[in-house]
Amino acid sequence: MLRTLIRFIKTYFLWELLRGLALTGSRLFRRKFTVQYPDEKTPKSPRFRGLHALRRYPNGEERCIACKLCEAVCPALAITIESEEREDGTRRTTRYDVDLFKCVYCGFCEEACPVDSIVLTDIHEFHFEGREGTVIDKAGLLAIGDRYESSIAAAREHDAPYR
Repeated sequence: MLRTLIRFIKTYFLWELLRGLALTGSRLFRRKFTVQYPDEKTPKSPRFRGLHALRRYPNGEERCIACKLCEAVCPALAITIESEEREDGTRRTTRYDVDLFKCVYCGFCEEACPVDSIVLTDIHEFHFEGREGTVIDKAGLLAIGDRYESSIAAAREHDAPYR
């Protein structure tokens, strides 16, 4: 009986709305925290998931062994891989495309990769001006990996104890 009465009073007087307004009012006159974005940047976690990149071994050979695990685990079906066997019997990719419109940046592809080939970098400042720029091919992914290899390796090293 008492619970029913309390619930009725809270419903009639819009208790949740009053609590929300009280919280808003308590923070209304506090000092604001504003970041002037292009000039100031907040720190990012080494686990931040941004633009994709393909990595190479130190000898310059690409790491991807065309196991297609990243393609299989991608929930958005954003990765397309084609491969062929080389003269030495190993498989390598002939086509590796990532559709950034479809990608949900979940990180499953880099978790599934057994050789740490595909990684999500901390690059978040990229844009598209047309549909043709949304799909990054193998050459583009390798170029991103080559350009940012030092920061990728540093982030991987920092995150290694948690893997």
